[in-house]
Amino acid sequence: MKTQVAIIGAGPSGLLLGQLLHNAGIHTVILERQTPQYVLGRIRAGILESGTVDLLREAGVAQRMDAEGWCIMGWSFCLTASGCPSH
Repeated sequence: MKTQVAIIGAGPSGLLLGQLLHNAGIHTVILERQTPQYVLGRIRAGILESGTVDLLREAGVAQRMDAEGWCIMGWSFCLTASGCPSH
């Protein structure tokens, strides 16, 4: 096997890119300075946009998200008369 792509960083983007390339038959290596335990134990995303959710499903790695994630259909951001966020 010959590596075709090297990915620097095993964060959410690097891991997703690695999975998408793997699914396409492209041999990759992901380089990360942290331990596997650190990477697996770190929560990196609180909110995902719909395009990201679609990519996770396309990559075949959305099972846990679909089972445990919350779907929020919208949100509001309100300002006071002075332009400051309301609490």
